[in-house]
Amino acid sequence: MRYAFKGKEVTKFILIISFSIFITSCGEKAPDKIADDNIEVVNNQQVQGRGEGKDNWWDNLPRAHWDNFEKVEQDQDWFEVYKITEDIYAIYEMGQFEEAICYLILGSERALLFDTGIGVGAIKKLVSNLTDLPVSVLNSHTHYDHVGGNHYFDTIYGTSTEYTANHTMGRPNNEVREFVGPGWVWKPMPNGVTVNNYYSKPFTITNFINDGDKIDLGDRVLEVFLVPGHTPDALVVMDRAGRLMFTGDTFYPASLYAHMGDANFDDYVKSAERLATMSKDVDILLPAHNEPWVSSDYLQAMYDGFLAIQKPGTQYNIADGDREYRFDGFTIMVSDPPPW
Repeated sequence: MRYAFKGKEVTKFILIISFSIFITSCGEKAPDKIADDNIEVVNNQQVQGRGEGKDNWWDNLPRAHWDNFEKVEQDQDWFEVYKITEDIYAIYEMGQFEEAICYLILGSERALLFDTGIGVGAIKKLVSNLTDLPVSVLNSHTHYDHVGGNHYFDTIYGTSTEYTANHTMGRPNNEVREFVGPGWVWKPMPNGVTVNNYYSKPFTITNFINDGDKIDLGDRVLEVFLVPGHTPDALVVMDRAGRLMFTGDTFYPASLYAHMGDANFDDYVKSAERLATMSKDVDILLPAHNEPWVSSDYLQAMYDGFLAIQKPGTQYNIADGDREYRFDGFTIMVSDPPPW
């Protein structure tokens, strides 16, 4: 889903992680054809509306950024797991275009799984191998690539929006099959999943969450803030004591989607303004795609970007009929003509 850019230095304790604006390939290319004979990797003409640089996205893998974290051995090839801190694990789906990242956040009494991926791997089994704590789920929003494994879990936090309610019913094969089709997947999909049988399974919200609510994991309190824009139910999670923010799709160092069907540009701008004011309370952002652990300076930069693109004369590129405005480390995509 995200073609990543990099452009700032961030600090992980004493570790300085350097970024360059354009990612270069830092390892072996993904194979030209995956093991599933039903899917052939092709140039990504099927991946539309996602900005420039999306073709042959697998050529940029593996991303060098992940080398800064301890890789955790586990038995599912679909996932890669990294220990981000002593009590945060990143569960990374690098085999599919979204490159979704789910975060397992541990407290002393319970754990929170922030997003559950596209739903083709056995994520509950994986999580059970990482912790013995009881695990609840909270989704950054309810797009298919964030709720795919929700049905495995008994306790799920979610908003009371109509948008969330509609997505709890799942999505049939005809709505999501393209996302595991040609140009979208390069790894073999596990558990017998194919283009023809993939679907997003329904799930039940057991605990409704509101703006400003807190989730106590035991010796770790997470604050939840609703930030509509990318979707009506988008939210971020702040670990105030740790000065961390889990940003979902509201910000990641790549193309921000303020132009697709679920997005609302005006709401996105308001949420960006709010997050800019919160940047003083956090040092590090943990986004939901491509790579974790980027500077909280991006929150102000994102808001500044949204303001800049509304000014006459700001340069942009046209990608798949949409406008893409490029900044240091990310882009913003809007429709053409723009919504202002």
